[in-house]
Amino acid sequence: MAHQVTLIPGDGIGPELAEATRRVLDASGVAFDWEVQDAGEAVMARYGTPLPEHVLESIRRNKVAIKGPITTPVGTGFRSVNVTLRQTLGLYANLRPARSIQGLETRYENVDLVIVRENTEDLYAGIEHRVGPDAAESIKIITRAASERIARFAFEYAVANGRRKVTAVHKANIMKLSDGLFLESCATVAKDYESRIEFEDRIVDNMCMQLVQKPELYDVMVLPNLYGDIVSDLCAGLVGGLGVAPGANIGVDGAVFEPVHGSAPKYAGQNKANPTAMILSGVLMLRHLGEQAAAERVEDATRAVIADGTTVTYDLGGSAGTSEFADGIIDRLG
Repeated sequence: MAHQVTLIPGDGIGPELAEATRRVLDASGVAFDWEVQDAGEAVMARYGTPLPEHVLESIRRNKVAIKGPITTPVGTGFRSVNVTLRQTLGLYANLRPARSIQGLETRYENVDLVIVRENTEDLYAGIEHRVGPDAAESIKIITRAASERIARFAFEYAVANGRRKVTAVHKANIMKLSDGLFLESCATVAKDYESRIEFEDRIVDNMCMQLVQKPELYDVMVLPNLYGDIVSDLCAGLVGGLGVAPGANIGVDGAVFEPVHGSAPKYAGQNKANPTAMILSGVLMLRHLGEQAAAERVEDATRAVIADGTTVTYDLGGSAGTSEFADGIIDRLG
């Protein structure tokens, strides 16, 4: 039977990336029944919101979605659609692998890291207000329940994927109550896995330095929401940037897969954007759906196209368009 999947093309370059990804996934041999739903800036005038209720209902019904990038205004305008999706649908775990790709020149080789980011609380809970004409306050929320839940997700991921170590990242030396609770929760969960998975912790600023100096020492990292957002971009930079960085948002009753880069509206409609991040997000989706063999085939084909360098986009040193890049992957899947 075909997998029922909600497909949200997104803003800017999103529709081109979504179409390339859909074609690649359809060529994987796995059957999909795509339910296309629009969200983002394009629907604001019609619905008064970038995330209409019928889009949420589609994801609830299908339990799996893949989306292109959606524009988030800076400082003003509507709240992030990504944050709203995660909180509304209870997508508590953000999973972002960062793995070196042959043929993509970077300062590092053989990087293989996994970021597990708590997705529903911390400063991203959005509890903030003015405390006068020239001051504002944001409230950082950390709970034991959410911290233990994300820690267990990280350890279960490590066990299921043959990883060796989980590192909890925090700032408990300064925020002794909030980050202290996060660290304590991770250490509590780690005891259930101590015979199988090594556990350690790092202060977040030191973690950033360590990742730049010696990323080979780390494996799976689990972090509160804000640190996870920042450190996952750092890790993407180690392997070539956001253009090759896939992401997954996973909850008890659903999952949304997405590239982590922006919508790049100035390149919209030009058939220039690199679809790697969204295609690799599709790989994560295939694994989530239990289609392990297809996931390996699509990832291997994508990596082979980049390593070959013949049909890659301008940011990867080539002259191929978005659709031609997808064609190259489909040919290798053939």
